[in-house]
Amino acid sequence: MLRTCIPLALLWSAPIVADVKTRCVCDATRPDSLAARECSLTAEALKQPPDTRLFFLKDNNPRKPNRWLALPGPSLTGVYRLAEMTPPQRTELWAAAIGKAKELWGNEWGLAYNGDHVRTQCHVHIHIGRLIPGVERSNFVIVNTPAEIPVPQGDGLWVHPHGKRLHVHIGEQINETVLFR
Repeated sequence: MLRTCIPLALLWSAPIVADVKTRCVCDATRPDSLAARECSLTAEALKQPPDTRLFFLKDNNPRKPNRWLALPGPSLTGVYRLAEMTPPQRTELWAAAIGKAKELWGNEWGLAYNGDHVRTQCHVHIHIGRLIPGVERSNFVIVNTPAEIPVPQGDGLWVHPHGKRLHVHIGEQINETVLFR
């Protein structure tokens, strides 16, 4: 089941850097742990029906009024990185995020996944937004399908359309800055 949720107060407006690679405290069996700031998306995933594979949240950070997030459902609450998902799960998440991005911004969309050392949330999520014109850089690979998007190993990546293909920019930690706020 794929679900879309309407705005939720998920994120503080002040940026806080958390190294979720070494200190994620989210534990579905300990509801008190979900009160931690870095667990708010895990808590949202746990609110979804058990058969929800993916869902979308409007980013309610007032500094990011045009952003959405794509997240895996509650069955993956213990998975904190794309690399921990199976290839079919990753492909489904990327494909759904691309579909939502196209729905919102036509061919001007971009997706961003921040690296481990700058992410502020433990639960896997992809930022969906309108790509800022002219941000193209030289550190990209070209792929044809969501299944071909490389699996980040600690770094993040950002993706945007280029004709009928995708440019996947790799090797950076902070990636959501290529999207309009």
